[in-house]
Amino acid sequence: MFFATKETVPEGLGFSTFDITHLLWLGAIFLFWVTSIIIYRKLTPKKRNIMRIFLGSSIIFLEIFKDIVAIINGTINFGHLPLHLCGINILLIAFDIFKSTKAVRSFLYYFCIPGALLAILFPNWTTMPCLNFSHIHSFVIHALLVLYPLLLVADGEVKANLKEIGKSVILLVLMAVPIYFVNMALDTNFMFLMDPEKGNPLGLFEQYLGNHLWGFPVLLPIVMFVMYIPLLVISKHKAKKL
Repeated sequence: MFFATKETVPEGLGFSTFDITHLLWLGAIFLFWVTSIIIYRKLTPKKRNIMRIFLGSSIIFLEIFKDIVAIINGTINFGHLPLHLCGINILLIAFDIFKSTKAVRSFLYYFCIPGALLAILFPNWTTMPCLNFSHIHSFVIHALLVLYPLLLVADGEVKANLKEIGKSVILLVLMAVPIYFVNMALDTNFMFLMDPEKGNPLGLFEQYLGNHLWGFPVLLPIVMFVMYIPLLVISKHKAKKL
């Protein structure tokens, strides 16, 4: 049962959004983020770099191990390609470990944090029981995906810059267009471009407007604004200190 998948797990063993199981995970993850950031800020620059590389390497290892489990179980399919937003962010984290760039780090902040956070708040793995690899892996890897760019912010590597928002949005669109056609070719649902899936806030747009894709142009500016405000506050606070 530990390595059962969505295809093989019996019904009725999962959890519900915001039930006690979900709330315990949310509480534990929040404490993990706060503790990690406090520890990170107390480290020397060299040790911060080591911690960041270790965190990024752990994310990559967990994703590879997930695919190995799927191969062993015989459940590997096109859906395991790293073309969901979280999968793309894992590739970008792997790139960032070896060569950091403003564009990649801004993208990780503006899209990795809200994407992974929404996955934690509205999980699509609710059919999986607590003592199950997919259940644990999904919560842990999304928590780590949020933490990585948070550490970049704590280190002052991501700053309030409107130009970087524009670059991040353009990069997202450049990714989404070819991925849409990949979805059509492979019958997949990367980046939720074909279907909002259960529990996803995009489902509200499908319910009331007939198509969940309306959610992207509506929610994207809101997300960008919400993500920009903390950077602006941090920037003004640092300027006041100086």
